[in-house]
Amino acid sequence: MNTIYFDNAATTPLRNEVIHCMTEVMRNTFGNASSTHAYGRASKSLIEKSRKSIASFLNCSPSEIVFTSGGTEADNLILRSAVKDLKVTRIITSKIEHHAVLHTVDALVAEFGIEVHYVNLDKKGNMDVAHLEQLFKASTTKTLVSLMHINNEIGTKLHLQSVAELCNTYQALLHSDTVQSIGHYTIDLQTCKVDFLAASAHKFHGPKGIGFAFIRKNSGLRASIFGGEQERGYRAGTESIHNIVGMEEALRLSYMNLEQERVYISDLKQYFIAQLQNEIPNISFNGNCLDMETSAYNILNVRFPLSPEKGAMLHFQLDLKGIACSKGSACQSGSNQNSHVLSEILTESELSQPSVRFSLSVFNTKAEVDYVVDVLKSLI
Repeated sequence: MNTIYFDNAATTPLRNEVIHCMTEVMRNTFGNASSTHAYGRASKSLIEKSRKSIASFLNCSPSEIVFTSGGTEADNLILRSAVKDLKVTRIITSKIEHHAVLHTVDALVAEFGIEVHYVNLDKKGNMDVAHLEQLFKASTTKTLVSLMHINNEIGTKLHLQSVAELCNTYQALLHSDTVQSIGHYTIDLQTCKVDFLAASAHKFHGPKGIGFAFIRKNSGLRASIFGGEQERGYRAGTESIHNIVGMEEALRLSYMNLEQERVYISDLKQYFIAQLQNEIPNISFNGNCLDMETSAYNILNVRFPLSPEKGAMLHFQLDLKGIACSKGSACQSGSNQNSHVLSEILTESELSQPSVRFSLSVFNTKAEVDYVVDVLKSLI
């Protein structure tokens, strides 16, 4: 049986080079980076070298990169400290953010009584810029805007530069969950004045359990995990050196090969779209999937013309055929509820049809696309 992995928005396979460098670190550089002897200094040197390299890809200062366990921790650190330490009393976000943001905002409402507003969206998940500006004009209280760069389920892209300029005009802080974009798109933090970002290594062929927060210098954010003085006091705990080095290697390779891999994956996505349209009548595409400029080049969210009864079995049948894909975020895989993202942009009748997210990487091929389309055609 063919086995095909089309769920790269959930996690990506490690590159062989990443595995090799991580193995070398685990074997040879095992010292605690807080120790003052040679073993500790060697570990500390690797961490700071990785930090400097990661900062160079984003055009920011190494001191603005804080290593975390991943995107969820980075989002929590930023949002919680913004309210607790920066005295933010209002958050503007959207209802299609990752739950790492939405659930954290809910907790902050319960704990601190902050005010929350959700910016309007259109049928494709695009933010209503005019409504965001109305929200700014409606209040002068200290505000944090939290909007993801690329939606992890439908791939809709936010024009981050424009939002950053608007936030700057109204003196609002801007946080963006860039988990789906770091390693796939370039972000120049000298020209794009975002205050805070979150990233996760396993989305760009790096290891799980490691990510980072970008915290702009002199922001005033404070620690979320207490203990030692690691990460300049932002995050206590002995650093995972092999994971940090693996993340840097994965990011380096992603940006070194960015253009050629983007062209390859974009071509693969367009081929996938064409094959689906040719072979399966009456399918629909959620979000901006058909527009390569306003949608992520590696994410395709497809809605199939099946009854709810047949649709309920579609993912199971694809899995039996060796096809790994998703009906939404992997973080929701244990839930029987509809995707909260699709629930915001689709009608009830559209939601009754099964939607599948296919997410691609440079390791996928047109032959795999052909197999998936053949399987879908036989099922539908």
